[in-house]
Amino acid sequence: MHRRAFVKVVGGGVIVGDGLAGCSAHMPAAAVRAWTDAGRDGDLRRWVLGYALLAPHSHNLQSWLVDLSRPDEIELRCDLTRLLPETDPLSRQIMMSQGTFIELLDIAARQRGQRAEITLFPQGVFAQDKPDGRPVAHIRLVADPAVPQDPLFAQITRRHTNRNAYALTRPVPAEAWQAMANAARAKSLRFGWVGADQPSELARHRLIAAEGWRIELQTPRTFLESLKVMRVGAAEVAEHRDGLTLLDPMVVWMSRLGLFDRSRAPAPDSFAITGQIKDFGVKLESTPGFLWMVSTGNDRVTQINAGRAYARVQLAATAHGVAMQPLQQALQEYPEVARPYADIHQLLQAPQPAQTVQMWARVGFAAPVGPAPRRGLDTHIIKA
Repeated sequence: MHRRAFVKVVGGGVIVGDGLAGCSAHMPAAAVRAWTDAGRDGDLRRWVLGYALLAPHSHNLQSWLVDLSRPDEIELRCDLTRLLPETDPLSRQIMMSQGTFIELLDIAARQRGQRAEITLFPQGVFAQDKPDGRPVAHIRLVADPAVPQDPLFAQITRRHTNRNAYALTRPVPAEAWQAMANAARAKSLRFGWVGADQPSELARHRLIAAEGWRIELQTPRTFLESLKVMRVGAAEVAEHRDGLTLLDPMVVWMSRLGLFDRSRAPAPDSFAITGQIKDFGVKLESTPGFLWMVSTGNDRVTQINAGRAYARVQLAATAHGVAMQPLQQALQEYPEVARPYADIHQLLQAPQPAQTVQMWARVGFAAPVGPAPRRGLDTHIIKA
């Protein structure tokens, strides 16, 4: 769920740039076709899944596999080749990303008068260290004329994570906060927010977010994990249709010449890293609000439900024109980030191990961005 702005290489040196924001105008059409093709498939299950695969996912890995071998049924599995062992060692974010998929599937099914009967972990729950090959969920679609349509359906194809600078002088209105809170309520999570009327609290959020970001960038193995899924240039984006997109022409040119090395992380004190830290600090200072969702417990079902709640919250924000960017860096479970992890839990009054901050995000108004690449439904279907 958190693609990043990455480095631009110019004249043999490395400078910072936002390789994600505002690049959708140069996005290959094939990479984003899923956003316009949603709703065009005549088969009911494929129609529903066409919307589900537009869900947000950590690093845009799209680790969703579906088995359609039984009529009227969908079995969801996690693609074990698409995990984040360094930044998400316990696969908490991967499970949340399974939840975002399930929630959009449920919303889409309702639009067609279908009740999605969802059974999580029908063959048993994964261990707490990593997923395995057992199903995440079994879903049966049942025609039900009484099932209500969800008004959030209209926002699915409009929802995009926005990493731009926000409008500091334009606070998020109370009705938008309330809509987001209402969207999260059904999933038994504690939803909270801080806005422009609490500047001292905003400052505390910014400091912790900046520290989490700094640690992830300056820890070579965690930064390298992101570099490995970076797609540079239209050709790579069109080929992979996942991961982190970088379309800046200068970077593409340098990459073709072999001068942009994605096989190793820059030194922690290099300008490539320190410049990005500074750039993200500017974006944090532009942020007029933060939201969070806290769970009691942190089992796999809770993680999936947190993902479902986040999907609903972002759709509700989209309906109000509000932009959002997840801040997972300080919520991750690798050793180097232990201090900001403790700090954000303390700030949000979420004592460990009883409670877990499942989602934390910056919120505000920003220049619009385009959709992220999607691999297309056929790549997610398990072949017999």
